Amino acid sequence: MLEKLQELSERLEELEKLISDPDIIKDLKRYRELSKEHARLRDTVESYEELKNIDREIEEAKTILEEESDEEMKKMASEELHRLKPCRNELLHKLRLLLVPKDPLDKKDIIMEIRAGTGGEEAALFAADLFRMYSRFAELRGWKIEIMSSHPTEIGGFKEIIFSISGDNVYEELRYESGGHRVQRIPTTESGGRIHTSAVTVAVLPEAEETDIGIDPEDLKVDVFRSSGPGGQSVNTTDSAVRVTHLPSGLVVTCQDEKSQHKNKAKALRVLRARLYEIEERKKQQERAAMRRSQIGSGDRSQRIRTYNFPQNRVTDHRINLTLYKLESVMGGNLAEIIDALKLEYSEKAMTS
Repeated sequence: MLEKLQELSERLEELEKLISDPDIIKDLKRYRELSKEHARLRDTVESYEELKNIDREIEEAKTILEEESDEEMKKMASEELHRLKPCRNELLHKLRLLLVPKDPLDKKDIIMEIRAGTGGEEAALFAADLFRMYSRFAELRGWKIEIMSSHPTEIGGFKEIIFSISGDNVYEELRYESGGHRVQRIPTTESGGRIHTSAVTVAVLPEAEETDIGIDPEDLKVDVFRSSGPGGQSVNTTDSAVRVTHLPSGLVVTCQDEKSQHKNKAKALRVLRARLYEIEERKKQQERAAMRRSQIGSGDRSQRIRTYNFPQNRVTDHRINLTLYKLESVMGGNLAEIIDALKLEYSEKAMTS
C-alpha cells in the first residue's frame, strides 16, 4: 500500500507542474482532465503526507525512550506515543478506503427493492423493519427517499416495497446491501416463545438516466387498473394503477401508490430503467472477470449476506465474518460500521487482485 501511495504522491507533483504549463492551460479539454485527476488525488496524498509526519514523530518518541535518561522527557515521549498510535491507525483506515478503485456507478442514486421471502407475515414485518433501517440511514446522510411502489400487509408489514434514494455517493455506500437478509426472533404472534427464522431479499439498483439506457416505447405494453390495498380491498375508484411490461426482456413493473396514472407510469418507467441498466451492468461486470473476482460476494439477491438475531442483540455479516452486538443501534440506521468494513475488505481485495 505504501508503494502505491508513493506513486500517487509522485503523480500529484507531476500534475501540479502540468496544470501550470501555459501550453496545457491553452488546451481546455486536457487542462480539465488533469485538474480532475489532481483534485481526485489531492486528499489521498495529503493524508499520506500526514501519515509520514506521524511516523517521523513516532520514531522520534521511540528514540527518546531508548536513549534519553531524563524521566520527565521519557514520560512525555510515552504520552506522545500513546496519542500518535490511534491517529496512525485512523489514517491507515482512511487511506485504505481512499485507495478503493472508483466505480463509475458510485455516484449514482439507487432504487432499492425489498421483498418478503420465507416466513410469511413475520418476513413481511421484517421487510418493513429493513425499510425503516435504510430510511434512517438515509436521513443521517441527508439523502432523500421516495417510495415508488409498495404492497403493505394488514398488520404493518410489506410483501414488497420499492423506493429510490438520492444524494451523494448513494450507490457507493449501499451497493453491498444486495442479497438475502435473515432474521431470527420471537414473533409477537408466537405464544410459545419460540424463535422463528424468516428471510427478506434486498436488491440495490443504480438508478439509470434516460441517457444511460434507452427504452423504445414500441417495446412497452402498458395496462391500467384500480389499485388495491391489504387484503385486496379497493383503495381507489379510478384506474390509476399502472403495469408496464417490457416485451423484449419480459420484465414487469407495477406501480399503484400515486393517485395519478401519469405519476404511477413515470415511477414504473424509472424502476424498469434501473432493472434494465442493472442487467447491462452485470453483463459488463462478467466481461471484466478480474474486477469481478475482487467483489465481495456476487451481489446475488439469493445469497445470504446477513443475519439479525434479536434475542442475542446480534447482527452478523457472513461475507466478512463481522459480528456486532448492537442490533438495536443497527436497526436504528447506524450502518456505518458495517458498510465501512465491507468497503475496506473490498479495497484490500482490489489492491491485491
